[in-house]
Amino acid sequence: MTDAADPPSTLRVEHRDDGVVVATLDRPKVNALDTGLLRELEAFARTCDDDPPGAVVLTGAGRMFAAGAELAVFADPELRPGQADAFRDAFGALERIPCPTIAAVNGLALGGGAELAWCCDLRILGEGSAYGQPEVLLGIIPGGGATQRLTRLVGRPTAKRLIWEGRQVAAAEALELGLADEVVPDDQLLDRACELAAGYAAGPRVAIRAAKRAIDEGVDLALSDGIDLELDLFLEVFETDDARHGVASFFEHGPGKATFTGT
Repeated sequence: MTDAADPPSTLRVEHRDDGVVVATLDRPKVNALDTGLLRELEAFARTCDDDPPGAVVLTGAGRMFAAGAELAVFADPELRPGQADAFRDAFGALERIPCPTIAAVNGLALGGGAELAWCCDLRILGEGSAYGQPEVLLGIIPGGGATQRLTRLVGRPTAKRLIWEGRQVAAAEALELGLADEVVPDDQLLDRACELAAGYAAGPRVAIRAAKRAIDEGVDLALSDGIDLELDLFLEVFETDDARHGVASFFEHGPGKATFTGT
């Protein structure tokens, strides 16, 4: 039971029967990322690290995925360091979730909200959605990882333009830039994100997690070290039940016919 003195939760978590977990930001009116919501996101991410689901979908309640930080907090010199730490800790934990993570971006994702989407593996946008890193318009810079994660997604020149200009990037342009993996009608957004997530959850979960680790950790290594990491994980995955079932199914029925248990 929640203590009467505890603040209400601003993160709703649904565990679906298909192995997908849907985490919904629910902090009216614009899902602004205050310290409390960031700490809830961090705690949620750590539960996924300890006991990985098949896949995670992250979305926002209402008409907005997420606004940025509470500026009143960042404007206070005494509160600013704690808020900055909360962003770093929450986004780092989300990025390290070992299973596939999908941002279902409804409406606007601005400032820290956009940076939250950059932490996910994939991004599905509604047709009416848009990103924005407007910090420079306030005379500041992003502080939740955009200069690093956005740059790794789109390259230096494009990241510089988007951050320097502070403008909103509509869904169609986001798709062209590689900041959206799919754009769907707004009323189909969550269904499509969950459908995609369920497909990963029904697959060979250990192999999918190993592939994510090889990509995420290997990209910052020297090529030879990345190849070594991939080979180590390749050999580990071959010892799983899924690999044994998958290989046996291939020889008996051909590719794409195996049923996996996630072990």
